[in-house]
Order: sequence, then C-alpha cells, then structure tokens
Amino acid sequence: MDSDFRVSARQLPTIALLAGVPAGDLAEFAATAHSRRLQAGERVFHQGDTEVRVHAVLEGSVRISQAGHDGAEVVMRFIGPGQVFGAVALFTDGYYPADATALVETVETSWSEAEFFRLMAVHPCVAINAIRMIGRRLQEAQHRIREIATQSAERCIGHALLRLARSSGRKTAEGIEILFPLRRQDVADIAGTTHFTVSRVLAGWEKAGLVVSRQQTITLRRIEALRKIAEAV
Repeated sequence: MDSDFRVSARQLPTIALLAGVPAGDLAEFAATAHSRRLQAGERVFHQGDTEVRVHAVLEGSVRISQAGHDGAEVVMRFIGPGQVFGAVALFTDGYYPADATALVETVETSWSEAEFFRLMAVHPCVAINAIRMIGRRLQEAQHRIREIATQSAERCIGHALLRLARSSGRKTAEGIEILFPLRRQDVADIAGTTHFTVSRVLAGWEKAGLVVSRQQTITLRRIEALRKIAEAV
C-alpha cells in the first residue's frame, strides 16, 4: 500500500529536472509536490491513464514497461534516484504511454500538469532541463535502434549493461553493481534480443570474470573489457 507524505525542500536538489533552481525557491516545489512511499511491485501509474503528472524518484528505482495489444510486455527503461519519468505524456497526447512499477521500496514525488507548467513559467531553467532530458532520451532511443539493427547480440547486451552501470551503478569491492533487481528478460528487452541469448552471454561473461550475477543483481567486474566487447575494439 502506498503512503503519502510531504517532501522536504532538502530532498529536491538531487532531481536533475530542478538543476539551476535557486535553493531558496525549492520550497515552492516542495509545497506543490505529491509524494509517496511504495513497496516493490506497486504501480506508480498504468499505461493509458490520464491525469498525467511529472514524477521523479527520490529513493529506489522504477521499471517503465509497455504492453502490446497481445498483452506481451517489453521493458523500455529503468528510472533511478534523481531521474524523472512520466513527463513525455504532458507534451504528447495526455496519456501515459507505459506502466511504471516500483522495483524495490521506492520514494517518488510528482507535480500535476497545471503546477508543472506554472513552475516552468516561473523558472525557465526547468523548461530547458525538460527539453534536454527529452532530447537525451530521444538520442538514446536512436542509439538503441542503431545497435539492434547493426550490431551483434553480445555487443547490444554490453551497451545495455554499460548504460545501466552509468546511470544506476555504484562502486563495490567487486566492481560496478547495478542498483536494482534485473531479470534476464529485462536485459533482453532493453538489448533487443532473447532471454536465451542473454542467459548464454552472461554465463560466458561470468565464467570469464567479466560480470557477477547473483539473485537478479548484476555487477560489472571488468568495465574496460566489457567496453571493448560493446565497441568491438
């Protein structure tokens, strides 16, 4: 069951969308935000929902997945602390294009469409940040399409894991650990390949000491070696 609470202005500087907002003005954002604590598996929103809001993760992680007419689900991306999601619906048809599900215990905060547009008008840096965010995600989508169309499955898997390590990784004694549970099918979806291929490739990499995989946690041990595989160096 989700639990609503009032976010503090001190928690907001980590949100990339608010970069450049003066510290003294963050109280205005906190006062208009709606925040929730969610358990693993709880939905933030459903594909096709209206009453769109701009969401940001403060703690935890969220999986964004899209279902087709046949009910098959595909993972589109993962959202970690400081990252924003759901905003694209404000600039398109007003419907969430995907499901958002908490992967672990997660704290998220959000603003209504009316509040978000008002805050953008008062703080133009937020509007610029939103444009840059959408541009980066469009660029990433173009890179993924090119990789899937032109590169081997092994290279695509390498690129996918390296992207996750950059956006949601932490250094440990073993290497760079991806901070949320990652199923083989999740990796297959974002790499544009199959569950079988991901299992085969990761087993080979684990045997070679490139990665460690335990209970849906993946750690990249030899980043440079993986980068060479991804870039076919």
